[in-house]
Amino acid sequence: MPVKIRLQRHGKKGKPFYWVVAADSRSKRDGRFLEKIGTYNPNTNPATIDLNVDSAVKWLENGAQPTDTARALLSYKGALLKHHLAGGVRKGALTQEQAEAKFNAWLEEKAGKVAGKVDGLAKAQEEAKAKALEAEKAVNDARLAAKAPVVDSEDATTEEGGDSEE
Repeated sequence: MPVKIRLQRHGKKGKPFYWVVAADSRSKRDGRFLEKIGTYNPNTNPATIDLNVDSAVKWLENGAQPTDTARALLSYKGALLKHHLAGGVRKGALTQEQAEAKFNAWLEEKAGKVAGKVDGLAKAQEEAKAKALEAEKAVNDARLAAKAPVVDSEDATTEEGGDSEE
């Protein structure tokens, strides 16, 4: 039975949410699957990926072939690296401790990059909000400035003309 690691679509129309599953390649896209490996939410910025790396590595070692998008997700979360390091351990090029150390170092570096991106996005959002507030203040000031002379001239005409409105 050929097994694929692929995405299974869930969520509303226009708001996709995916499960990362190991499934028989002959089954339907949203049909029967063997195991749910994780989730992927592309609606957030950055995208939220929750993946059971050990389960994904187990399926890769058993010969499951990831689809292109699933391969990108597995690479992003480090499952492909862990599979690669496990191959080095089997061949005797590395010890298990060395492989764990390399994987943990990679995870720390990746976490730093993701945290930097999140901080950058938050900073950009705050700057955009500040610019919008300044623009809104400028528009309000312009409205007040345009409205102020009109109010003064109406007051002057009512004072000159007497009590015509009252």
